[in-house]
Amino acid sequence: MSTPSLKALVRGVAAAIGLTASLGALAADPLKVGFVYVGPIGDHGWTYQHEQGRQALLKQFGDQVETSFVENVAEGADAERVIRNMAKGGYDLVFTTSFGYMNPTAKVAKQFPKVTFEHATGYKQDKNLGTYLATSYEGRYVGGFLAAKMTKSKKVGYVASFPIPEVIRDINAIQLALDKYNPGTEIKVVWVNSWFDPGKEADAANALIDQGVDVVFQHTDSPAPIQTAERRGVYSVGYASDMAHFGPKAVLTSIVNNWGPHYVKSTQAVIDGTWKPQDYWGGLKEGTIELPISDLVPAEVKAEAETIIASIKDGSFHPFTGPILDQSGAVKIAAGSTASNAELAGMNYYVKGITAEMPK
Repeated sequence: MSTPSLKALVRGVAAAIGLTASLGALAADPLKVGFVYVGPIGDHGWTYQHEQGRQALLKQFGDQVETSFVENVAEGADAERVIRNMAKGGYDLVFTTSFGYMNPTAKVAKQFPKVTFEHATGYKQDKNLGTYLATSYEGRYVGGFLAAKMTKSKKVGYVASFPIPEVIRDINAIQLALDKYNPGTEIKVVWVNSWFDPGKEADAANALIDQGVDVVFQHTDSPAPIQTAERRGVYSVGYASDMAHFGPKAVLTSIVNNWGPHYVKSTQAVIDGTWKPQDYWGGLKEGTIELPISDLVPAEVKAEAETIIASIKDGSFHPFTGPILDQSGAVKIAAGSTASNAELAGMNYYVKGITAEMPK
């Protein structure tokens, strides 16, 4: 458990003894919550959804909290500087929202033990550092099912950002669904080495469509792949936010991240002095992942997708249930076993059926 700030201790004691009516002094000294964003809040994707989470926080707590954010923070030295400035600036809770912020967050957390930190999509925890992510692979599997049912070319494409475990396991989840529901369908991958670069993302989508792909997925933050799919008359699956309005004739579904409930819960814990570091994985069951399915999808296919979603929510099905083999045929997840969070967090291989090479 992190060392609570003085504000958190006072709030916790006040709440415990029922002094709700005499918290006026604290209203002038709210909990300071900072957010570090990798892209612009107007990216319509990843950062946009985190910003919606911050707005949900403000709506929930009002003048109990004071929030701010820094957008377009590059992963690396820039991130460390921004995170440290927040810690030095009297922030009580800092959310860092991109995988590449992991080491800078861990470093600053050690230097500021009285500040609480949470890092999105990473795996390093400490007494005052927790992690959180959305189990987007659940949505990717359902998206893979929809692609399997809607493709005519038996080729789907993936505009990928960086070869980190999160991206790799999402690609694998799609392939597992393709293998089950339309065997022989392949996924083609183009890496753009960026989270947000609309030009590169559009070029990647065009390159995939030129190769015969008729369903385009993305693991990047702008709507450019969706707009490209719309323009060229193929289907697409959005990511992070609901992309349907960017491609009304293209988008089958979007893997939507809803961060608000987690931000509210973590902030409340800091206010109460009960926060503890955890590795939070939120998915369809928790509402951290939402899947709005378009009417472009035939009713019977939509109904089957909803059945898959229900089975994931109730725990009767997990996309990474063995036997699962890698490209070489080696068993990675044994028959009857389900991948642990640790195995998913360290996934560094493509599953059998993917013909693309893993980037070095």
